Parts: sequence; structure tokens; C-alpha cells
Amino acid sequence: MTQDTATSVLVAGSGIAGCAAAILLAKAGVAVDIVESQPRERASGSGITLQGNALRVLSHLGVWDEVAEHGYGFDTLGIRAPDDNGTLIVEMPDAKTGGPDLPAAMGMERPVLAAMLREAADLAGVKSRFSTEVTTLGQDADGVDVEFSDGSRGRYDVVIGADGVKSATRRALGIDVEPAPTGMGIWRVLCSRPESITRTDLYYGGIGYIAGYCPTGEDSMYAYIVEDAQDRSGLSDVERLEIMRSLAEHYHGPWDDIRALITDASRINYTWFESHLLEEPWNRGRVVLIGDAAHVCPPTLAQGGAQALEDAAVLAELLVSMPVGADLWRTFHERRLPRAGAVVNGSLQLGQWMLDNDPAADVPGLMGRIAALVSAPA
Repeated sequence: MTQDTATSVLVAGSGIAGCAAAILLAKAGVAVDIVESQPRERASGSGITLQGNALRVLSHLGVWDEVAEHGYGFDTLGIRAPDDNGTLIVEMPDAKTGGPDLPAAMGMERPVLAAMLREAADLAGVKSRFSTEVTTLGQDADGVDVEFSDGSRGRYDVVIGADGVKSATRRALGIDVEPAPTGMGIWRVLCSRPESITRTDLYYGGIGYIAGYCPTGEDSMYAYIVEDAQDRSGLSDVERLEIMRSLAEHYHGPWDDIRALITDASRINYTWFESHLLEEPWNRGRVVLIGDAAHVCPPTLAQGGAQALEDAAVLAELLVSMPVGADLWRTFHERRLPRAGAVVNGSLQLGQWMLDNDPAADVPGLMGRIAALVSAPA
């Protein structure tokens, strides 16, 4: 740290972005508090695909050995036909966006990754409080005064809002941005991993827009089918299970192995794809938004987690090397907004091409451009 850099930081949210920022700042000697509105043990979601540029940040956090132990890495991508055999059309090397020493991609169970990062934050000296929310933010030129739902108060040099797509911090700052549906919905199921699945394969077309799967560990994986967004909120557990199984019947190859494992409705979820991109600035004074609080994209490029981690890494780097002020925020936006914006727009474009059934869609070209962009460190 240098003179006039941040010495105390509050992070609202203990997800991927919040924990990453907290770990990096604490390791640099900053006093960091995390507050999280949910209980520590609660971590939602099924699986996550982490591209190489996400793994690069996780390595920088010092958790790579654990990630490698609990996740499932792979270097190729398969494209299969939605025919009666699930015919493998091509198996191609995937872009190693994190460098040659890391896998091209890695699948992990989201709750496992969440627990790992929270533990790493504890070990770095971060003070975390769960089931606690920020109730009031008041700032001046030198810091931010914060009141919490447990009645306590604190003063910090900087507050980081890493509290997700429905960010309370964003609302507290008066930023009127909410995610908008893209027109697609996704069924996901977490189950044990058949031996036939050792990487991600994508099936374009068939009864859905995309069907795919990703191994997340030695005995776990998640599979997904993307459809037109529908109101599925009133379904019973039995109905959810029946729909997921009926959709899966239209895909073959390794899907025949997966289908036999879709037996537990509690491991199935359905959500709509949503997106938003907060234009500059992501900060109001000394309060700044990162991760899903600032930008959300559909998972068509599997870059949401990676972009959240990159936000955290860049912000932490600047907070320990530059005085808090206009130059820091300008540098942060110059490094993050174009890159995150390109990923959001590219993810939306891929989805729109599928919705439109566009015969001129250049999917390989778009994916190649994004891979080249994120291969350079943020």
C-alpha cells in the first residue's frame, strides 16, 4: 500500500466477487469486513463453468490447489447433433484463456466454490458477518459511515457492493437499473457424473435452443436445457421432474446416461436468462459496484463468474496502489467497462441469434473474439 490508499474496506456480499476482493485486499494489509444478508451455510445454485481467465484469478487468490482438487478441469469442447444418436460432430481444443498452465475450463459445484472462498477469506483475516445487512450509507469526502441491521456501525474508506443481481447497494445509491429478461429460460439439474462425461458438449437445436452438460467433480455434474422463457413458477416438484425428464428424452449420446440420473426434483431449478450493464460510473463517491451488481449476462459464453472475479482483482489492485479519488475510478472504469461490456453484448448476441434462428450467425467468430479479449490479463 502507498500513502492515502484505502486502509479499511467494507464488502457487501460474500459471493464470488465479494470474497475475491476481500481476500486480495486483506492479503495486501487492508482491514476488510464482509457482511452477507444470508446465513453462511446458504449457497444456492447448481454448477458453474469457470473459463481459464477465471481460473487465473482464483490462482492469484491462492486457492488453485483446492479448486483443482474439488473441480473438474478439461481442455476440449464437443459439439453434438440433436439426433437419435447424439452424434459427435466435432471435438475441438478450447481456448486456454488463463494461460498454458491452467485448464481451458473447469466445472465446479457452486456451493463448494462458495464455501472455499469464504474459508479463504477467513484465513486471510477478513472479518465476516452473516445474516447481516447494510441499512444506511452516508459518505463524505474522506469515508463512508455505515449502519447495519444488527445495530452496529462502522466507518470505512471504501464500500464495495458485491451483493448480486438484485443489489441492495445499487438501490441505496439511487441507481435505477434492473435486469431485463432476454427471452430464454434454462432448466438445470445437478446429479452424479457418468463415466461418459469428461468435458462440456453442446447440442444446438432440437426441442431446446441448447442442451449441454459440464462435469463438476469426480462424482458430480450439471446438465441444462435452454428453452423459450416461460412461467414455470407454479409447478410442483413432480411436475418439474417430469418436464426435465421429458425434455431430456429428446437428446441422446451421453444424455441417455444423464436421463437415468434425473430422479430428484430438489436438484432441478428453472430460471430466466436476464441481463443488465451499468454504464460508467460504477461508483458513487466511495461506494462502488462490482460483479452481478454492475453487469449480468446470460451464460451463453460462460463468462459471468470470470468477469466478476476480474472486477474484484482489478479493483483490489487499484485500491492498494492508488489514492482513493477520481484517478482511481477513471482507471477502474477504463479497465473494466469495455471488457465486461463486450462480454455482456457478446453473450446477448449469441442468444439473439438463436432466438432468431439466424442463418448468418457467426458463432465461432464471436466466441473467438471474446476468447482473444479475455486471454489478456484484465
